[in-house]
Amino acid sequence: MSLSFSQELKAAIPEYVFGINRIKHINKALSDNPAWRKESFTLLKNLLAKMISMDASDLDFGGPRSKGKIWYRVYGDKKPDLEAGDIFEDEAIIIALSILSGDQKKLLITNKNLDFALSVELNEKNLQYRFRGNVFFERNYLAVNLRVIKQKLFSMNDLGIPVPIIKRLDLQHEKSGLFLITGITGSGKSSTLDAVIDMNNHNNNSHIIIIGNPIEFIHKSERSIVSHREVGSDVLSFQSGAIEALRQDPDIIVVGEMRDSKTISTVLEVTDSGHKVFTTLHTSSTIDSIHRIIAEFPPDEQERIRYRLADVLKVVISQKLVPNKKNTLTLAKEILSVDYSIQAAIRNGNITELYQMLTEGKASGMFTMQQDLYRLFKAGIITTETAMNYCNNKKVMTNLLKYST
Repeated sequence: MSLSFSQELKAAIPEYVFGINRIKHINKALSDNPAWRKESFTLLKNLLAKMISMDASDLDFGGPRSKGKIWYRVYGDKKPDLEAGDIFEDEAIIIALSILSGDQKKLLITNKNLDFALSVELNEKNLQYRFRGNVFFERNYLAVNLRVIKQKLFSMNDLGIPVPIIKRLDLQHEKSGLFLITGITGSGKSSTLDAVIDMNNHNNNSHIIIIGNPIEFIHKSERSIVSHREVGSDVLSFQSGAIEALRQDPDIIVVGEMRDSKTISTVLEVTDSGHKVFTTLHTSSTIDSIHRIIAEFPPDEQERIRYRLADVLKVVISQKLVPNKKNTLTLAKEILSVDYSIQAAIRNGNITELYQMLTEGKASGMFTMQQDLYRLFKAGIITTETAMNYCNNKKVMTNLLKYST
């Protein structure tokens, strides 16, 4: 699998050059040899085509960490492809540089990390596939992760979202407020968010503004006009994109991720203005999401943030992708739907009361992660081991499973 010009590349780069200087030398060699770029891109396309054929979610290569191997994540497990050839550090660098623009390379050198989106045709039918990419420094070399962006959009029913929650997510039923989709990396947050956008795109005459880093799925304007703004190329940051959106006549604003207190503060400000805002957060439960937002601020500001959050928060969906008996993955989730009682609990700092409300809120479309895992177990979709491994409260999960026998 090695590049045909590997030896020429090795000869062109002095052995004593390391780190950023080595990457700059390799980039110059790439610029001087257009055929190298074409071959590198062709090799990457072959890797991506295999990724699609394996139904893998992620592809990794490059850096000392990879040991020259190509790694794929298939249904949750990341393993090296032992049948493929090797791609060593300098080859990985030249493949990574072959798909980046000059501006992207400058950002990579400055920030030591770059998020980007990649669209490629991988078969004779000229079908476009999109990937979310990340290039980062690892021990002075470049390492690459590429994640496939699924082109199939799920419906609310596909995701098992209860009808009361679907109505709250739909602009025609609820015009404003903050809606969170949370979970760890790889939990399917983007797919759920895209499903929500698609529903609103088809159900409402509105303007939806999506701010992403990078933009993943491209939504075609249907009943709604959908604007896509990518951080770095169309807008400077999530914060500036959200503020600028207020002057662009939006009905729905989608902020790809709340990564820090500045973005959280901006999202709360935008939601306060009376818009419907969807965003994501890296947390493992609905209640942890509330804790996380409040804890991002200094103690002397937390009371004010609690009050603001209580006023605007509407729905939190926290999700996980869990292995099923078919050796694929199934969505498990926890849903919190904010009503007056939950608002009061958040406002008063009685967040521990929320769990009881969550447990008893089935009529409003609420349930805990344990309850949903139990539902999947009872339906014969997952094993008891999976239910225990992926629950948020092992004591509660144990009791549920015990009483089912």
